[in-house]
Amino acid sequence: MALTPNAAETTYLGTWASQSTKRHQGVSGVQLLSDGPRAFALRAALAEHAQRTLDVQTYILENDQAGRALLKRMLHAAERGVRLRLLLDDTASLGKQHLLAAFNSHPNIQVRVFNPVTAGRHSAPLYYLALATDFDRKHRRMHNKLWVTDGSVAITGGRNLANRYFEVAEELNFNDLDVLAIGPVVNALSGSFDRFWNHPMAVPLHYFEQAGTNAWRELLVELGHAARQGDALLSQPTAWRLTGEPGEVLLESLTWAPTVALWDSPEKLEAEGYPALEMTLFDRLRDAFHQVEHRLLIISPYIVPTQASLEYLRSLRGRGVTPTILTNALEATDLPVLHGPYASERPTLLDSGVRLFELRAKPSGPTIQRAKGEITSLHTKAIAFDAERIFIGSMNADPRSVWWNSEVGLLIDSPVLGERLWAIAKQGTAPTRSYEVVLTGDGDLSWRTEVDGRLVTLEEEPGSVWRHFKAWMLRLLGVEHLL
Repeated sequence: MALTPNAAETTYLGTWASQSTKRHQGVSGVQLLSDGPRAFALRAALAEHAQRTLDVQTYILENDQAGRALLKRMLHAAERGVRLRLLLDDTASLGKQHLLAAFNSHPNIQVRVFNPVTAGRHSAPLYYLALATDFDRKHRRMHNKLWVTDGSVAITGGRNLANRYFEVAEELNFNDLDVLAIGPVVNALSGSFDRFWNHPMAVPLHYFEQAGTNAWRELLVELGHAARQGDALLSQPTAWRLTGEPGEVLLESLTWAPTVALWDSPEKLEAEGYPALEMTLFDRLRDAFHQVEHRLLIISPYIVPTQASLEYLRSLRGRGVTPTILTNALEATDLPVLHGPYASERPTLLDSGVRLFELRAKPSGPTIQRAKGEITSLHTKAIAFDAERIFIGSMNADPRSVWWNSEVGLLIDSPVLGERLWAIAKQGTAPTRSYEVVLTGDGDLSWRTEVDGRLVTLEEEPGSVWRHFKAWMLRLLGVEHLL
């Protein structure tokens, strides 16, 4: 079980968080993390300062520079006596079972895999054959991202644990967004972790893969070089480490606001067919959607409109509300096959009064973040209801997030952070960074953007022939309800 609030207060971070929160009764301190290196640095620093517990839940953990650097810090925490629980979606364990088994061999570390395919785990063809034979259940994924240290400080949002989410990959990097939180909402997030950790679908890794008792020591040596490379992330100008008194630095960046943790019940993934709507995170956002009075912002890497969502957007137009959507252009998305179903609905979205922007793969002007790679892709999942309430989490704007994945996020009532999110969107929708998709007089689409300092209108959708082909192929399959 997660630390109780009283037990958490016996730790360094817990004492600091408790003292800070007492000055702001009933609300939580939250901070938006839009900078990738800073988001990495905070996770690393929170692992370094953990004293009793570290709970990590993720959809993806890569065996790359950032992933290995974080694993090394987790191992060092375990050496100090910290109890570490790592909960992975099954997809995160593929190809990394030996690495994870060595990590799991430490006596203070437990690794569990959520909704695993139990057969063929050492052969990709056999694994996917086993997946296909039980597809109705095994395609349901734990998409949650959560990092909780000593039951006192939490990070949740869109980032998985890999180079591209912290902007240090060589080719593709993501514009992403997390929230760091202290205060009462952390106890709720810890409760969500426990719900998944204790669920029968969370299977201990040692059922599938075991390593020798001292395999973790060998792993520490192996991780050394990659972890030292990862330390370079901490030297970025915007990086921050918990040294000395964290409140002196962090409190200046916190916004205190009523904050509610929302998550899908793990039982949602066990339902026969579609789960009941009341089991979903989305159900708890419906009031916020219907209370919008002036403006609505949706930022999501993948947009798959449904009939219900299109009807809702049309109803907003009747109330004088103009929705703004920012998503990936075909040239920027990391999953071109998901673009087809969205592309076919663009005319309907625009006809419903939506302002539609698509992030370019290679912005020509100043960027929100300092991505290192050749291509920038959007991975942020955020909603602004007017400018007073925002939701940031792991949920995409597609049926998969509503029905088939489990998700987690924070609903925050804060005009300050609402305006901050709109400001991020304003930068992201600038013509140097995005295409604005518009309907022409004859009903065709065009893409407005800036090239070499000039505003231009493109009559053909940007993107390679191969990307267009993949988007077209999935559109033919008609599997939008699974996307």
